[in-house]
Amino acid sequence: MKERIILGIDPGTTIMGFGLIKVVGKKMHFLQLNELDLKKYGDHYLKLKLIFERTIELIDTHNPDEIAIEAPFFGKNVQSMLKLGRAQGVAMAAGLSREIPITEYLPKKIKMAITGNGNASKEQVAKMLQSILGLKTLPKNLDSTDGLAAAVCHFYNSGRVDVGKSYSGWDAFVKQNSDRVKK
Repeated sequence: MKERIILGIDPGTTIMGFGLIKVVGKKMHFLQLNELDLKKYGDHYLKLKLIFERTIELIDTHNPDEIAIEAPFFGKNVQSMLKLGRAQGVAMAAGLSREIPITEYLPKKIKMAITGNGNASKEQVAKMLQSILGLKTLPKNLDSTDGLAAAVCHFYNSGRVDVGKSYSGWDAFVKQNSDRVKK
């Protein structure tokens, strides 16, 4: 029976949430959820370095076959969006450096996949994950359940066409984003 591991990441510069599931056949099994707390660090570049290093550590420890990452949503604050985009970028770079396929999902798509409601609250998503995966307790911060939700969303969308943006490596990323890359 084919097994695969999916790492889900909710990138952030104050907290990066992540979750891992193992898929055996058509069933998913909970492996881990946790978060990287970056609140105590003032330097934005140090935070990015820590996100990269923690993502590499997760990859080297759990050997995920795929990474699902929450895409930044468009907010009103351009500065915080830029920081979020950078956090997502370094997590993606870590995966790409290990040649792991990455798929981005919009927050609404993740919420829809988990709860059936694209406008569900973090609490609703967490409770539904608790029910689906049989989690005994939920963490205090729900960033880790958001990371886990990205992994579960990816599991639900596996095998479907048009799952989001996927990249199998640097070459694929550049090819798919050639309109954004200066020549």
